[in-house]
Amino acid sequence: MQTIEKELQQIRENINKWNTPEILSACIGLMDLTSLNSTDTKAKIDAMVDKVNRFPAQYPKHPSVAAICVYPNFASAVKNGLESQDIKVAVVGGVFPSSQSFPEIKAAECKMAVEQGADEVDIVLALSHFLAGEFEEAAAEIRLIKKAIGKAHLKVILETGALTTPEAIEKASWIAMEAGADFIKTSTGKMEPAATPEAAVVMCRAIKEFYAKTGKRIGFKPAGGIVTPADAILYYAIVDTILGEEWLNPELFRLGASRLANNLLTQLENKTVNYF
Repeated sequence: MQTIEKELQQIRENINKWNTPEILSACIGLMDLTSLNSTDTKAKIDAMVDKVNRFPAQYPKHPSVAAICVYPNFASAVKNGLESQDIKVAVVGGVFPSSQSFPEIKAAECKMAVEQGADEVDIVLALSHFLAGEFEEAAAEIRLIKKAIGKAHLKVILETGALTTPEAIEKASWIAMEAGADFIKTSTGKMEPAATPEAAVVMCRAIKEFYAKTGKRIGFKPAGGIVTPADAILYYAIVDTILGEEWLNPELFRLGASRLANNLLTQLENKTVNYF
């Protein structure tokens, strides 16, 4: 197997293959449009939902975002406000971003969010267990939350910035996937470093190996610090190169971002866009 650095070098050398208006537009349709601020209010979330509702009329050439991602207490606001059933309601749960609480509290919060309309729940791997080498305890929390949310999709955030080696990122990926994650996600965006191409390569390789072993496709979501069209294109290229075309859809690939949408639109429309 190629080294991570060699694979990334080859992808970057061929990046123009993916840097097209069609793929830039497709990246909008892969986004979890996100607002995760302490200052969020229902009025702010309602305004974001309204912009998503009006997007098809404003920009008919481009796909709508895949999901709106908010704190759990705003799940019902997004659910009640969204006009399209194709756009998912995503929340961050399990005492985001620290994941430092009792497992039962984490599970209850996630269950309540689903009851309020969440289709997807993003939780953080319990680093308190993982970094202590308590891998079964970390997996048990994921299984507990997965059971609590029923049919809703579970995205497990590895917080790769806290995992200092590729081996640790790979181990965390397998723990999450084997415990029931539908997606594995790089970062909360609340600590540095957030998403990195190196972590993405490790995680996508783990997903590929898991699929070969089990026949189950796990999704991948880079998040945190993904701001520019070039960022989006690089992660798209990594997924295409390692996992292939089957993963290049919102069911298996998401981009978690808050500022990316306007920057993609700015490049696509050849003018400054501050829509979102």
